[in-house]
Amino acid sequence: MSADTGPTTTQDRPDPVGPGAPPRGRTGGLFASEVLTLFRRRRTQAILGVLAGVPILIAVAVKLSSAPRPGEGPPLLDRVTQNGLFVGVTALVVSVPLFVPLAIGVVAGDTIAGEANLGTLRYLLLAPAGRTRLLAVKYASTAVFCFAATLTVVLTGAVVGGALFGLRPVTLLSGDAVSVPESFVRALLVAAYVSVSMLGMSAIGLFVSTLTEIPVGAMAATVTLAVTSQILGGIPQVDWLHPYLFSHHWLDLGDLLRTPVVWDSFVANGRLQLAYVAVFTALAWARLTTKDVLS
Repeated sequence: MSADTGPTTTQDRPDPVGPGAPPRGRTGGLFASEVLTLFRRRRTQAILGVLAGVPILIAVAVKLSSAPRPGEGPPLLDRVTQNGLFVGVTALVVSVPLFVPLAIGVVAGDTIAGEANLGTLRYLLLAPAGRTRLLAVKYASTAVFCFAATLTVVLTGAVVGGALFGLRPVTLLSGDAVSVPESFVRALLVAAYVSVSMLGMSAIGLFVSTLTEIPVGAMAATVTLAVTSQILGGIPQVDWLHPYLFSHHWLDLGDLLRTPVVWDSFVANGRLQLAYVAVFTALAWARLTTKDVLS
């Protein structure tokens, strides 16, 4: 993940006031341009490559070693040899505490600070966007990356796991067996759950990014907050605080691997992340709309 960790270069972004810039008011065009720019960056591609490497590493390690016994290693690891679809889910569980938040923190922390560092923020605000529209587009593109990151892990895991261990009907945590297509849908649900879990952190990163013109500082602060939230979540002495931490429901994936699906954790997680999104995007808007970037 260390590859190309600096802010985007001017070659990565077209001139916002040139003929290729989306006209004022064309939010869809600005959003499409932002997403395209994000996924063209070598840094973004390197991050997705590292995330794709997690399920590959797990699958190869299990294939070359003896099958893990129940309870050994990360959750669901002992089921990998029984069905390759568990590779992606296991890799996602392994990635949630550090790799996925690190990836999201890098992207979210660069949203505004990267533009300010390059001096392009003032032109974006003058020409195609406006502050509120720009902030909405920046957050939406980060949310797209959240889903892309988790899908990368799950889909790579399914391909590698299927090649090494085969794809068969899956026995869920409730003991019920489901077909391969339905089990694949469950894996996608897990990916969606983790993506939703990262939306609150993305909003925090967006806000932090408005506080500085140093992208690396915003990235580091966002990741540090994610790690701190998880540490606090593991301290029983502050259990009163746990339900309010944005990382509280990150690993509550089990309900999606039962029959019938229990949506309680998904709904609770969605409400918590929505609260963080509302608060921190509002703070980011208040900061950006009062920040002097045009002088």
